[in-house]
Amino acid sequence: MKFLLFLFMLLCADVKAQNPGPILSAMGSGGTAVSGIWSLQQNPAGIARLRRAHLTMAYEQRFLDEELSTQTALFAAPFSQGVIGASFDSYGFSEYKEIQTGLFYAKGFGDSFTMAVGARFHQLNIKNYGSAKAYTVELGFQLKLTDNLTIASHLSNPNRSRYTIETDPGLPVKLSFGASYIISDRILMSLDVRKVLTDPLDGMAGIQYNLVDWFSLRGGVSANPFKQYTGFGINHKRIHVDVAVTSHQNLGYTPQIALGYEF
Repeated sequence: MKFLLFLFMLLCADVKAQNPGPILSAMGSGGTAVSGIWSLQQNPAGIARLRRAHLTMAYEQRFLDEELSTQTALFAAPFSQGVIGASFDSYGFSEYKEIQTGLFYAKGFGDSFTMAVGARFHQLNIKNYGSAKAYTVELGFQLKLTDNLTIASHLSNPNRSRYTIETDPGLPVKLSFGASYIISDRILMSLDVRKVLTDPLDGMAGIQYNLVDWFSLRGGVSANPFKQYTGFGINHKRIHVDVAVTSHQNLGYTPQIALGYEF
């Protein structure tokens, strides 16, 4: 049993990455150049333009398995010198649990450029194996080239942090490049390329269509492995409800839902 749990940990390293949230998941799980509270998970530079404090919580059930669920909570608040954001992710079950907490600072420079720095604290607990800890650093920026076109990049774990156990293969080093384009006041498109140091290159594409001011439809795909994504969002005054479903050709469906509030 111990061997199987440890093997599971190694094989599911990509599955355990922090949840990008239903908005960005529904758009292909990219979003490096998309702004909003969920940028804390993909590129924290995207929170720099927030004008209100945001709190959101999400629940994701990987492949419809209750034991492979992720709980996420995000908070961001602007102040005179920028925006502070915090994240919390909990993944796993009683015998295997991974927890991530992050703290980030984002700032805008003029009307076109934003950047962010931050760090995540990772804690891993495996029954009968004990626990391990690690810290990772993150850097990101977004640059608005025109009123409609934004490009961005995000780097995670350039310090190549590892858990404090001998058998740990190391936390992933990830580099992402992305672009977003506002086609009209109702349509947003995003494109991303992501490289995890030990994995093949991946690409993502997504679209958001605002049918009315309070209701949005989203869809997307990713290339490696091929996945399809869909979802929707409902905004009522300062309350946000977002839903997404990911389809993996071999492992099945992953639904998630988030509830957010602007203060």
